[in-house]
Amino acid sequence: MATARFPGLVIDCPDAGALAGFYGALLGWNVKDDGDWAEIRPEDGSDCISFQQVDGYRAPEWPGQEVPQQMHLDLMVQDLDEGEKAAVEMGATKADSQPGTTFRVFLDPAGHPFCLCVD
Repeated sequence: MATARFPGLVIDCPDAGALAGFYGALLGWNVKDDGDWAEIRPEDGSDCISFQQVDGYRAPEWPGQEVPQQMHLDLMVQDLDEGEKAAVEMGATKADSQPGTTFRVFLDPAGHPFCLCVD
């Protein structure tokens, strides 16, 4: 059996460049925007998150499941309050439902849920 390497993750969205810009700023990664496809990478290029623009995109509903979340990112922060402030300033929305105390749930500008977790 061949060993696979995880090259990255692709996230569907209504505006690839805008969502790449949001996550690039949040993570401090470099953004490459090719129109309907964009990606972010850290300075060393070791990881990649890509964003694919799709027609008819429907944002997930969280915590409801009429339009399921399909995936979410957990991002580690040293301080939840500071992380929340930065994420909201960059365009995230804090979700109304907060089911835990060691993490906080947010929605990115395209409506995907993501969590900031205590590192």
